[in-house]
Amino acid sequence: MPWSPQSLELFKKVISGAVYDESAWEPIGAMGRGDRSDVPPWKRFLARWLHRVLGTRRWTLVRQCDYNPAAREMGEDWPILGYTMIGHRRLDNIRECLETIHRENVPGNLIETGVWKGGACMYMKAILSSQGDTRRTVFLADSFAGLPPPVNAADGADLSGNPYLAVSSEQVRLNFERFDLWDERVKFIKGWFKDTLATTPTGPLALLRLDGDLYESTRVTLEALYDRVSPGGYIIVDDYHSWPGCRRAVNEFIEARSLEISLIDIDANAVYWRKISDSGHTLSS
Repeated sequence: MPWSPQSLELFKKVISGAVYDESAWEPIGAMGRGDRSDVPPWKRFLARWLHRVLGTRRWTLVRQCDYNPAAREMGEDWPILGYTMIGHRRLDNIRECLETIHRENVPGNLIETGVWKGGACMYMKAILSSQGDTRRTVFLADSFAGLPPPVNAADGADLSGNPYLAVSSEQVRLNFERFDLWDERVKFIKGWFKDTLATTPTGPLALLRLDGDLYESTRVTLEALYDRVSPGGYIIVDDYHSWPGCRRAVNEFIEARSLEISLIDIDANAVYWRKISDSGHTLSS
């Protein structure tokens, strides 16, 4: 299908679930951002148990919530309908980065590490199609089985048992196919990052987007892929402000490499920066 600026804007709303008020409904017991601290522990335990039991029968119990455009703009809710939870501000950031990469002919492919239903990478592929770019490959790196447990409690919440976050590679491929976005320039890297990223031949990268949440996932990704980012390419960290382990991993990596960069806030959760050269790095948008 032809991708115009108008169709890309509509697609952003489709993959974020913004075209459905029901996308704001929360699965009860899914251990997501709807897990409220004011709910007694025994009620949370019961809700999670019920969620698992119903899930074995392909049922989902939901709490009906009002759609909040501001929350969806900032990626502060998890849409029950849609293909990404990163919100409009972060999707706009992807588009802005890819437009600069295209305009300045920055060499390299695109990769996201931690993809959920694949929505952000679907958006990347649609943007490439709108640019007539038939050279770049979009890599999706994920376990496709959910999150690993955090190394320690300081990393943030343990969502390793959350079935809502475990989306198979087969389902992600179907999501791409639904919008005619699947072809040989979409490739999966399946497994834990520590076992796959260092040895997968991605080639040079123009865009590296990290969405692994945890300390180890973030640090392993930076160690394996940062040096592959071309001068002029972008590094986006989805969870910098919202996950302590992610923030610690980024800060430690920057300090260990003596990188002279400043992080640009995308919204209340994510940051990005541009790699200027292989020998020195500085802030640029």
